Amino acid sequence: MQNEARKPEQGAREDDQNNGDRLMLHIASARERPASHPETERELSGEPLRESALTGIFEISKILTAPCRLEVTLANVVSLLQSFVQMRHGIVSLFDDDGMPDITVGAGWSEGSDERYRMRLPRKAVDQIVATDRPLVAENVAAEPAFSAADLEVLGASDNMPVSFIGVPIRIDPNVVGTLTIDRARDERSSLRLDYDARLLAMIANLVGQTVRLHRLFACDRERLMAEKDRLQKQLFELRQPTRERKKLPIHGIIGDSPALRGLLEKIAVVAKSNSTVLLRGESGTGKELVAKAIHESSSRAKRPFIKLNCAALPETVLESELFGHEKGAFTGAFSSRKGRFELADKGTLFLDEIGEISAPFQAKLLRVLQEQEFERVGSNQTIKVDVRVIAATNKNLEEAVARSEFRADLYYRISVVPLLLPPLRERRSDIPLLAGEFLRNFNSVNGRTLTLEASAIDVLMNCGFPGNVRELENCIERTATLSAGPSIVRNDFACCHGQCLSAMLWKTTSEEATVQPAPTVPAPAKPITSLSEATAPVPPAGSELAPLVPPGTVLVSGAKMADRERVIAAMEKSGWVQAKAARLLGLTPRQIGYALRKYGVEIKRF
Repeated sequence: MQNEARKPEQGAREDDQNNGDRLMLHIASARERPASHPETERELSGEPLRESALTGIFEISKILTAPCRLEVTLANVVSLLQSFVQMRHGIVSLFDDDGMPDITVGAGWSEGSDERYRMRLPRKAVDQIVATDRPLVAENVAAEPAFSAADLEVLGASDNMPVSFIGVPIRIDPNVVGTLTIDRARDERSSLRLDYDARLLAMIANLVGQTVRLHRLFACDRERLMAEKDRLQKQLFELRQPTRERKKLPIHGIIGDSPALRGLLEKIAVVAKSNSTVLLRGESGTGKELVAKAIHESSSRAKRPFIKLNCAALPETVLESELFGHEKGAFTGAFSSRKGRFELADKGTLFLDEIGEISAPFQAKLLRVLQEQEFERVGSNQTIKVDVRVIAATNKNLEEAVARSEFRADLYYRISVVPLLLPPLRERRSDIPLLAGEFLRNFNSVNGRTLTLEASAIDVLMNCGFPGNVRELENCIERTATLSAGPSIVRNDFACCHGQCLSAMLWKTTSEEATVQPAPTVPAPAKPITSLSEATAPVPPAGSELAPLVPPGTVLVSGAKMADRERVIAAMEKSGWVQAKAARLLGLTPRQIGYALRKYGVEIKRF
């Protein structure tokens, strides 16, 4: 019974094999006969040729319906096409929605070989087929104006080697989505079959177009189903989590569980639901780019492009071309047209970092794009409309910049629709162990190490100021892990524990300079200043250990950066070790200078 059930299927396979064998024998015998043979001339217009074509189309239809990758399917079609159509090369080229080459295959295609087949395409001829939506048949490409000199070189055509060409469009409904092209050495027999082969290729191109359409529909449906599956799985996962864990709103790249960070993540979830312009404010190193990406990925534009640009990194002329694009020949070096970041981010999100650094003239150009969502490329008068959500970021005080007329007020109001303030690391100290652990895991993964953080190391990190925020913490972990010789990082591994942290020195100096306030008056010394050394008498700045000795509102003469003890000694020496005079030089009272002398153990010299 099993043998009888297999007979119809086995018979069908044998019939297909016999048809293929007859097709190959027919083509082989046809090629062996000279073109002037009467039987060959009858075959060109008679039943045997039509029979071979029908058999070939039948075999191609079976290839097109087989479950396989689109590239492999099209390459198999070209390989089979060689068996019943005279040709040297055959190429199927498909374009994406923007008209750029997407898939280019030929006989013998393999992964990564698209460019090799793309180089064999006569570009000008293919462009004509796409533009006119009509087949292009050339008996001798050298005599056709549709082929450029580069096309002739690609096809290998010369006076000694005339080449014929057939190209037909591949359509999906009314749109041309690709081409099917063949070329062959010209002879009298091939010339007689040009029109016939062109009609045959048009039928095959129609079958290919339907197959491409089905593949693309299937890909869209699969992407939609996968997105729906991910959404449902995410919802199910959130429903299974305890209430407190759901409030964490985990976002890739943003680590922490502090109240300040949780508040920011909750705002991100709310802001992502709209298309409003967002302005991210915060100190350098707080992760503004990560927050911008989180807003994009949590929005309805998540499947669309996320384009970013650092406005401070480019001069005004280059910035305009980067954002708006340019036309060919718009300026020196513009050898081709180019899309700008606004155009690339259409239907998606554009992140403009350091927006406070752009020049005043360019601020006016940017304002119009943000308001109207339209612009012109550099060197073009054609207006392009886009749908872009803009997220800007800056660590600059824009309010002060507006007050000083360094930043346009109308642009400020346009970008500051939804301002988000990112908390510095000092306001989320409970996140430091989590961040440090993640940075150390990344270091171990890259460098093949197995370092761990001891409790003493965590204590050091928790007591650091980190004015450079998360970026400074990451650099601190990487630097310490690189220099650590033991299996774990301990307190003594940190440079700050040995007074060698250059970052800490930099921030301490900056903070000391920032705390010196201007004053309307300067207390006069006991005697007139007669030398440059007296004019630059060293004094203790506010915020130092001598700061408690300085009366409120007193402004000190700025001088050399010396230790506090050395400042007191220098003032005493300049005043001849008279405490009252030294106190006036330092802007202190005699009681305060006496306290300073005792505190630092300065022995008073007697004359």
